[in-house]
Amino acid sequence: MVVPDNVLFEDNTGRRLRIWLMDLCNLHTILRLPTGIFYAQGVKTNVLFFQRGKTVKANTKAVWVYDMRANMPAFGKTRLLTVEDFADFEASYGSDPNGGAKRKDQSEKGRWRCFTRDAIKARNDNLDIAWLRDTEAEAEEQLTEPEDIAAAIIGHLKAALEDIETLSEELDSNGVERVAAVAEAAE
Repeated sequence: MVVPDNVLFEDNTGRRLRIWLMDLCNLHTILRLPTGIFYAQGVKTNVLFFQRGKTVKANTKAVWVYDMRANMPAFGKTRLLTVEDFADFEASYGSDPNGGAKRKDQSEKGRWRCFTRDAIKARNDNLDIAWLRDTEAEAEEQLTEPEDIAAAIIGHLKAALEDIETLSEELDSNGVERVAAVAEAAE
């Protein structure tokens, strides 16, 4: 299933959906795709790999995450994403299409990591897991086509609008008291 980043970290309904998915299914793999592959440039997407569990609770024990974003070339009109770009992911994923092949965590320096369900729970069930650092600005500096540059700007504006909408929903659901408490704590 292909989903935008906000599905992996959004609070309220997004969090309930992630918990339900990890309970009902075995969510075993997340592939963090390069920016702009399925949507406009600047919009980040992920592929979730999962199967229906054998019970209705606690089917996800661990989630493997492959980061195909950090330190990758800028994909767009002049640099298309090809099958060869997925070779390392396929080798790391293994031969079992259901994610059951033996896998090796590549540590913080590699693209392939394993996170236990308890570690994810400690992150408030946030599945937007990144450990490799790459500045998006560096990738965008490589863009040369006007269409790609415009798409990157549109992607940033859409992401900012989503952040504003999420904040607005949180303010509506948490009430003015929480805003006052946050403002008071900031002083």
